Amino acid sequence: MRASGKMGIWCLVGLLVAPILATGCGDSDPVREPGAALTREPVKIAIGNLTDKTGVSSPALSVIDMALEDFARYYNEKGLIPGVELEVISYDEQYDPSRDIPGYEWLRQMGADLIWAPLPPMVQTLKSRANEDQFVIFSLTANMDIRDLNGGYVFCLGITPEYEAYTCLKWIAENDPDFPEGRPARIGGASWTDGYSGIWFEAAEAYANAHPDQYEWVGGYMTNFAFAWDAQVQALKDCDYVYVPSPPLNFANEYRSAGYGAKFIGTDVHTPFLGLVDEAGLWEELDGMLFIRCSQWYGEEGPTIGLVNSILEEKHAHDAEEIRKSGSGYIAGTQACLMLEIVKKAVSEVGPENFNSQALYDAATSFRFTLDGIEDFATFDETKRYVQNYYGIYEASASERDIFRVEPEWVEQVTVP
Repeated sequence: MRASGKMGIWCLVGLLVAPILATGCGDSDPVREPGAALTREPVKIAIGNLTDKTGVSSPALSVIDMALEDFARYYNEKGLIPGVELEVISYDEQYDPSRDIPGYEWLRQMGADLIWAPLPPMVQTLKSRANEDQFVIFSLTANMDIRDLNGGYVFCLGITPEYEAYTCLKWIAENDPDFPEGRPARIGGASWTDGYSGIWFEAAEAYANAHPDQYEWVGGYMTNFAFAWDAQVQALKDCDYVYVPSPPLNFANEYRSAGYGAKFIGTDVHTPFLGLVDEAGLWEELDGMLFIRCSQWYGEEGPTIGLVNSILEEKHAHDAEEIRKSGSGYIAGTQACLMLEIVKKAVSEVGPENFNSQALYDAATSFRFTLDGIEDFATFDETKRYVQNYYGIYEASASERDIFRVEPEWVEQVTVP
């Protein structure tokens, strides 16, 4: 059975309701005969999708793109943002940071009202420009010191590596039955130079240094997109815990083939590639791997993950199970929900005709929602630009070829080492 535990429900207003009734007519409404239908062209709001369609992350991003487009279509079909028609405009960044700024400018020229940025390096590249232009960007991750993000026009809808690392290591030391007794656990990591992992390593090292009775930091070993991990495998051979690259396939295979037994650690950055793990037959290599995540998994219960599954079945009935097996990509629909609810909030506050980036910014800075009775489960405010305040802990099962909730409670985010 899939893990359940105490699952919460995302309190996102309007997600599961019937189409919303039109609001009252103002003085600017056209004159109409009694009983005649009121017609008005909806205001188009364009979401600029700065994605990767042909680069190294395109297998995962293609499913995230699908989720974004499906959820925008769902909001249109259900009339969840009255007076508005959403559209998605995409630009292929090709996992090349040098294309971030050209892509940002192209999307704006094409009429984008906001930008969805799913790749970690984009935040660092575009933050200053977005702040200068006062143009809102919603990212899925932030590969920089989150304090440098505070107060600006970039809002992170998902994971932040620094606090995530603190939270993960604290939970492992206090809860993992495999944590060594009588000595500190040796921990390290290997990754490509993706920005995100570097911050994760710095935070993990800081946590280990602050808790020398719990951890010994071995090192974070990074490479510029090489596919051979011999040096990193040897450097990490005596570890108890190893943060693995994303995708993890080559490293995991080399590490296990060399006979080393550290427990692997991953995050939401890794889960979009579980389909590749399945295709490569590497579940045994990942068995027992721990994941710290910001949302529920497919097999859990709750309105938001239920909505993800419902839309997936409706839009891709023949491919739904394969999409789930491919990894967490389609669960990005939960982040799309957050973004679209902020758009909805802005429209309700200023009206469709007055929607702009400043209205969106104002709506985002007061956005908050509840999960499982936790009122501030996730929040933005005047300065806070990372939404997550709690995490779920999951574990890979080779026998089930899937991941499952291993900690029934949501784990409160740790913000200091």
